[in-house]
Formats: sequence, C-alpha cells, structure tokens
Amino acid sequence: MSSMSENIAPLPARAAAALARVLVALWVGGMWTVGYIVVPVLFDTLGDRMLAGNIAGRFFSVMAWIGMGTAVYLLAFLAARQGRAVLRDRLSWVIVAMLVCVAVGYFGIQAGMAALKAGVGSMDIMESAARGRFALLHGVSSVIYLVQSVLGLWLAVGTKRLTVV
Repeated sequence: MSSMSENIAPLPARAAAALARVLVALWVGGMWTVGYIVVPVLFDTLGDRMLAGNIAGRFFSVMAWIGMGTAVYLLAFLAARQGRAVLRDRLSWVIVAMLVCVAVGYFGIQAGMAALKAGVGSMDIMESAARGRFALLHGVSSVIYLVQSVLGLWLAVGTKRLTVV
C-alpha cells in the first residue's frame, strides 16, 4: 500500500501548476473585463472619444503584455511536463493561437492604429482622411479579439489540465 505522501506532488511542481492556473485567470479574465466591460464603459462615460481611445489603448497594451508573458509561461510549463507530446496537445495549440492573436493585434494592428493617430497629430482620427483605414484596422482588431476571447474560454475550461500529474 502506498503512503499518502507518495501521491502528493512536490511543492515546486504544485506551485508551478497553481501559478499556471492563476495566470490563465488573470489573462482571460482581464481580457474579457477590459474588452467587454472597461472599454465600452470608457467610451460611454467619457465625453472625449480621443481620451477614451487613448486610455483603452493603454489597457489593451497592458493586457497584451500579460497575455504574451502568460502564453510563454504556459507553453514552457506544458513542455516541461509533457516533453515532445506537447506538440500533440490541443490545449498547447489553443495557447499558441492566442499568442498569435495577441502578437498580431499588438505589434501589427495596434501599432498601425497608433501610427495613423500620430499622423493626424492632435486631430481626432475619426475626423481625418485616415478615418476609413483606422475603422478597417479597428474592425480587424475586434474580430481578432473576439477569436482570442473564444479561445480564452477554451483555455479557461482547460485549466483543470494544468495540474501536476
């Protein structure tokens, strides 16, 4: 008969798994909170759409860095636990897809939107000739964010697998 202590994972492994679950909660919960609660409230509450957009951009930037850091940690955690089998793990591919969404959104689309804003100076982007391009980038960004949000739901549900075996 095995003792109870043989069935309990060592503290560093349990801590690593707990950190993985906490980071998923931070990333996915933060992403949903910022994208679907905070930013709409900003635009609804503030009279200045430029100010609301600038604040929203800061929130999205913070969440992008949290997402990238979390994705790297989760992939390293799963690779350490599963070895090469991580390449066949659907949860790993969900994390990779979310990381791609974050990277494309932050380094591609948000950077393009920021460049358009900088190009019009203190003028409201929606009152400029760049309005159409900005609206297109914003629409693409919203679709990518929605895809990332749905993948985040899958990741959040899959956190039960982020345990120590």
